[in-house]
Amino acid sequence: MTFDQSEAPPARRPLPTFYYHTHFLEMLDFVEAHYEHVLAAGHRRFIDEFRALPPDAQRLYVRLVNRKGRLFAANRLRYPEIGDLAAPLAALCDGRWIGAPDAGHFDEVLAFMTRSQIAERLRQRLVGISRSLKKAQYVALAREHCDPGEFVALLGADLFVQLRTDAVQFLLFLYFGRIPDGLSQFTMRDLGLVRTHSFKDSYEARFAEREEAHEYFYFSQRLKQLETADTVRRRALSAEAWPEPVYAGAAALRDKLAYRLGRRAERSGDVAAALDLYGRGESSRCSERVVRLLLAEDDRERAKAFLERCLDDPRSDEEWLFANDVYARTFDRKRTSAVTDMLRSAQTIDIDEAHSGSPERAAVDYFERRGCRAFRVENTLWRTLFGLMFWDALFEDDGASLHSPFECLPQSLSDGTFYAGNGAKIESRLAMLGDTAALKRLLLKVSTRNYGTANGVFRWRRSSIDAVFALIDHAPGEALGHIVRRFCQDYAGARHGYPDLLVIEDRRARFVEIKAEGDQLRRNQLLRIEQLKAAGLDAEVVRIRWILDPNQVYVVVDVDTTGGRGDRHRVTEIGAVRMQNGRIVDRFQTLLNPQRSIPAGITRLTGITEAMVADAPYFADVADELEGFFKDAIFVAHNVGFDYRFLSREYERLGRPFRYPKLCTLSSMRRLYPGQDSYSLGALCRAYDIPLRQHHRALCDAEAAAELLLLINEKRAERLEAEV
Repeated sequence: MTFDQSEAPPARRPLPTFYYHTHFLEMLDFVEAHYEHVLAAGHRRFIDEFRALPPDAQRLYVRLVNRKGRLFAANRLRYPEIGDLAAPLAALCDGRWIGAPDAGHFDEVLAFMTRSQIAERLRQRLVGISRSLKKAQYVALAREHCDPGEFVALLGADLFVQLRTDAVQFLLFLYFGRIPDGLSQFTMRDLGLVRTHSFKDSYEARFAEREEAHEYFYFSQRLKQLETADTVRRRALSAEAWPEPVYAGAAALRDKLAYRLGRRAERSGDVAAALDLYGRGESSRCSERVVRLLLAEDDRERAKAFLERCLDDPRSDEEWLFANDVYARTFDRKRTSAVTDMLRSAQTIDIDEAHSGSPERAAVDYFERRGCRAFRVENTLWRTLFGLMFWDALFEDDGASLHSPFECLPQSLSDGTFYAGNGAKIESRLAMLGDTAALKRLLLKVSTRNYGTANGVFRWRRSSIDAVFALIDHAPGEALGHIVRRFCQDYAGARHGYPDLLVIEDRRARFVEIKAEGDQLRRNQLLRIEQLKAAGLDAEVVRIRWILDPNQVYVVVDVDTTGGRGDRHRVTEIGAVRMQNGRIVDRFQTLLNPQRSIPAGITRLTGITEAMVADAPYFADVADELEGFFKDAIFVAHNVGFDYRFLSREYERLGRPFRYPKLCTLSSMRRLYPGQDSYSLGALCRAYDIPLRQHHRALCDAEAAAELLLLINEKRAERLEAEV
């Protein structure tokens, strides 16, 4: 079998010379068509004056918009497709699109300058400035000792700042629903790296009124400024000036801003500012920080009053849960938290420590070995069920609306109006949860017609429908309806935090949150478990205790290849031994026809010639047998990444998955047996008196690595016993 070139990544589509200019005009056309009702006079003027600029000036401006930061040095600009930039720069200066920075840009100028540039300016004014300071220290000295206006004025005529950033940010915000750094999504779309949806060819404005758009933008812009601004020190995002949000989405942005600013103030030691900022937010995270800070300051009376307000009039389930927990521990002298109680009461299962890199997958294997069906689901299961049940109402009906080609989340889920606008249809569809056969027919029909269609609710996976059907078949319809209705009523609040696994045992579905040793149970996970139980579903936490399982099967592997790259070279020999209870129980060895030449250097190393593999089987001929050899095993090799990569690539060529937990004898020996001069397989065999009769032949090397595995497991057992 030859390598199929069609499996290589598709070539990227070429971009036209002025693609970025076309993208900007596409954005402006869209905004004018859909948002004329929210544009203020300044935004209208921005669009008209931009269109009146000479083409090269337009292109240069779009290039500047796509740059990170507002400042730029004209003498460093290089845009060959535009040519000489003198005339475009002059046009942008004349139209006040760009200009010289002033004292108000002092912080941005300091961020733009290099460490050495700031140091040079300081040494012109201050004596004895150390040459070894970090940039942040030079910036602090500049702020303390330099007049901003004078400092900026000395920078020369080549430094410019964009002057209409508020206007262009607003236009980009209208299109994307956020403030991006540029137009890269358009570029990725044209390169074929990002897909736009195909539900609609017409779009609805995300904002019905100008006041709504500006309120959302106000808080979005300040969240964007948090990426660069030293907001705690300068109070540039002063909370005193915040408007009181009228719209729920803007209030959520306000809450996020309050929390992030509060955390910055808290970390800087300004407790009063942090309490003020947290108090301006209404999220459960803000409320919890208020209580934590009050208790840390020993202001128990205020903390108690605040908690009582949260219990008597909670703004969300999350707020009530945290308040109830903290109140019980602080004022009712309960010794442990609710999350600790749930963790302590959880069932514990023993799994071999070699699986510790993927606890959830290890737990799936654990339950399946005991005759259960198990699926890794987390949030995907519920989102998929919700999305498939209401696909038409979300994406196809006349009332279903989207904001732009890049946004796949329907407006009704963004603004929380989905249930209000589709109540009768939703309740009728939820009633189908009592008719399993009819519901499965509907979901299959929707899946078949729309599989792979990009959407903002869930990701298509071939295994998703299997998990959904398992849930429908083994859980009470009324209980499922309770959870799905939450998605319909409050998608933003219901979409996260669900348990890791769906387990079908004794014809009943249960949800399992997996926690390995040292993992914490988050409060939103506790909340989801309680909500699932309240709905009538089984939900629990299961803890994993890592052990050295004597019955665990290991397959120790070595492969010889035509070279070192899995995408270009092929396997010439596989040697493997299957181990259980510390002894070899089976062996596998075969030469393979790699369907390409074997370099002379590889032949000198391994002794494998082209004549030896001429009549050998192709990998496809042994794939089934090898897969059976690996059943329920941990993949072990010396430098495991190399062997695993080659075998997984061979299975990938056949369109088949290859997923096993891995253990590396090379890295394990380094960690558990330090002090060796070399950790090559040959050196370790000499050091520990392990036979290596045909080094660089696959089966011999695999058997030698198996002896190393025994040493490794001895040390692992000692360490695990010491931890207990």
